[in-house]
Amino acid sequence: MTRSRAQDTEVCGVTAAIAVIDGKWKTTLLWQLESGPRRPGELRRQLPGLSEKVLTQALREMEADGLVHREVQDTLPLKTFYSLTEFGRDLSEALGPVSDWGHRRLQRLTDLQSAS
Repeated sequence: MTRSRAQDTEVCGVTAAIAVIDGKWKTTLLWQLESGPRRPGELRRQLPGLSEKVLTQALREMEADGLVHREVQDTLPLKTFYSLTEFGRDLSEALGPVSDWGHRRLQRLTDLQSAS
């Protein structure tokens, strides 16, 4: 899905939701930020394989979509924190049943592999 779909108002609701979480890391970042504000370095340590460039891009897109808030503390050195907005929390809660379904699917796959 292209980034432009996130701005398209002529799509169904499911497509509109998926457009803002599309990508390898966004749902994981939502999950990490559910427990509170995080610094970018902290997020990178918690998510091995996530490059600084991809993290920055994902967080900027999520900020543009209203899911995360970026706060820069005016200290030396500058400290940046990301947290979920109320809109981001709404999305995270809405994804709960999808996550439950995903876990059931994974269990089903495990059961099918065990039966073979």
